[in-house]
Amino acid sequence: MNTTRHKGGESAESGESGLRLIPFRGLRYVPEQVGSLSAVTSPPYDVVIRPDGLQHLESADPYNIVRLILPQAATTADRHRQAARTLDRWLAEGVLAADPEPALYVYEQSRGDLLQRGVIGALALSPPADGVVLPHEDVMPDVVEDRAALMRTTATNLEPLLLTYRDEEGASATGTAAVIDRVVSRTPLLATTTEDGYHHRLWSVTEPAELQEISTDLARHQALIADGHHRWATYLRLRAEHPPGGPWGYGLVLLVDTAHYPLHVRAIHRLLHGLPVARAVAALEGSFRVSRVEGPLSEALEALAAAAGKGNAFLLAGDGAFHLVDHPDADLVARTVRDDRPAAWRELDATVLHATLLDHVWRIPDAPAHIAYLHEAEAAVTQAERHGGTAVLLHPVREEVVRDLARQGVTMPRKSTSFGPKPATGLVLRSLTLG
Repeated sequence: MNTTRHKGGESAESGESGLRLIPFRGLRYVPEQVGSLSAVTSPPYDVVIRPDGLQHLESADPYNIVRLILPQAATTADRHRQAARTLDRWLAEGVLAADPEPALYVYEQSRGDLLQRGVIGALALSPPADGVVLPHEDVMPDVVEDRAALMRTTATNLEPLLLTYRDEEGASATGTAAVIDRVVSRTPLLATTTEDGYHHRLWSVTEPAELQEISTDLARHQALIADGHHRWATYLRLRAEHPPGGPWGYGLVLLVDTAHYPLHVRAIHRLLHGLPVARAVAALEGSFRVSRVEGPLSEALEALAAAAGKGNAFLLAGDGAFHLVDHPDADLVARTVRDDRPAAWRELDATVLHATLLDHVWRIPDAPAHIAYLHEAEAAVTQAERHGGTAVLLHPVREEVVRDLARQGVTMPRKSTSFGPKPATGLVLRSLTLG
């Protein structure tokens, strides 16, 4: 079997057409140097978007990972340099340390009846045309540029992407699922509970036979990007900037087999900064049906779910009430939604929201000054009420729709889905300079 050695002790098997996940020396917090592991973790960078959330994490522990993924300084360049200096200082102080040998990492999240397990490693980056990793959403160029600059400056993958694949063959005595089942009976490297109630455990896999089991199994699969489209685009950009055969040809990912551990798919909501609800509703006259629905928010979302089962539907909030928007004018949708995509794409709520409502009815540019994207419905409503804007709440898309469109090479509008639970940031990092 041909292998190519890479900087940092990484190797990748040549001639394989599927996923290639290789071991790396993980950078991890030294528990004795921090208040607690839960206090230094963070949600992914794009979930920590409100200033109060950022401040909460910064105050949780002086070594919270948010100081690396969302550094604060006067300019963009200063922020990135600050993150690099902070990382160097933490390494010098022994706050972060590299594991002694390359490993793959089994990662478990649980809360109540929910259990998710997967494998963290360095994934060989293949061109989109190869179809090994399937994106399903468009990205925003300014976000990719920011993430790329941060990664260049720190030379570190600070948080893993969440990728999914499906092993339709089910349980087996060998393969990734079998390795995971064996590993979780061992003593974990770490165990912690974050303030959202999730329990996290991490194990290392270093035995050559188990690493080969995982490698052989994953080579049969392709993966769907569940969370981290901007980071994936960043990986590909940075790979193109560096010579082939080195550490920049790999990116940090968490791979989850959704046949064994199904993910939850949630919607990502929109906050329209400069559009009061009254004006938003008035502009819909003659184009959509608008009806007031009773709260609280949970009951209003149930009404949205019922309407979404019959066609395009949205829930507007921000004026102390909830307004269900459904039954779009068919001719209007036909005129405003492009017709060169599959029917499943044309019928997406996110497609109609952007093409018909935002672009045509409300005429709102898809730019940060005008639209914010929030993962929590309650946060979107609160922000809309506080600042006089409009929250547009969506119902989630089914995973099979996302996967089918991705396999056709069709990308959904940006921020169409939120798969979860997302991996906690800060449990394991990947340096691109380790020798």
